[in-house]
Amino acid sequence: MFHNFLIFERGKKWAIPSFVWAFAFFQGLNAKPEIEVKTDLVYATKDKLDLKLDAYLPVGSKARPSVLVIHGGGWRFGSKRQLAKYASGLAGRGFNAFAINYRLAPKYKHPAQIEDCRDAVRWIKKNSDQYGGDPNRIGALGYSAGAQLACMLAVTGQQPGENEVGTNILVAVGGGTPCEFMSIPAKNKTLAYWLGGSRQEAPKAYREASPLEHLDKGDSPIFFFHGETDFLVGMSGAKKMSDKMKKLGIDTHFHPIKEAGHFRAIFNSKAIGASFDFLEKHLKKTVRKQKR
Repeated sequence: MFHNFLIFERGKKWAIPSFVWAFAFFQGLNAKPEIEVKTDLVYATKDKLDLKLDAYLPVGSKARPSVLVIHGGGWRFGSKRQLAKYASGLAGRGFNAFAINYRLAPKYKHPAQIEDCRDAVRWIKKNSDQYGGDPNRIGALGYSAGAQLACMLAVTGQQPGENEVGTNILVAVGGGTPCEFMSIPAKNKTLAYWLGGSRQEAPKAYREASPLEHLDKGDSPIFFFHGETDFLVGMSGAKKMSDKMKKLGIDTHFHPIKEAGHFRAIFNSKAIGASFDFLEKHLKKTVRKQKR
């Protein structure tokens, strides 16, 4: 049985059957011969639930940068298999790619999803030797809800503590990114299933979940791509965030896709290729070191 989820855009509610997401995203991709795929690796256990990822690993002994791949689905649907083609493509270009599952709303509300993404970053860093990765070169890529989470990692990186691995990443890519929720009408409950109420009822959650609200000059570069006719997640928020990043001196690029809506943009090979180039720029040629 298929369900609907709602996305808010410009004061309207949009109901989209979840099977559209299942069709629109890339399912069940067979890996290239030179790529090793390890499935269902447990990266954390929360609420007695094992959180799993699939690792797409290039063959070779050289230490490689890693990219966390985060699926969309309105924070309430989806799986690590949805962006399998992205993960395989990244591995084909010499990245370790880790596609994750995370806890979903409405059972698990914000900030469960970003907490799980941070745990995934910690797992990648802790297990870098085992999978041929460089713990100092980690990025994130996501689409839609996954893009919001990838951007949150870029702007809310946590420094390592005495007994805690940090969650800093060097770069992020967001496709169809919801960047801010503070413009949603105060009494609108479209996102209550995820944020716990309307903006009037849960203002802190709406602010905390908005990547734009966290942005400062010390944050990591972000590449945005967005369909110009995306009526589910309008591109104004991502464009606004990219413009602000430029003013702060942070490397960023906004790649609009003509005549593409939310689901068509995910297939745009030019945008995907440009986003991979941006990841390479910051992960394969970087001299910046992270603290673990």
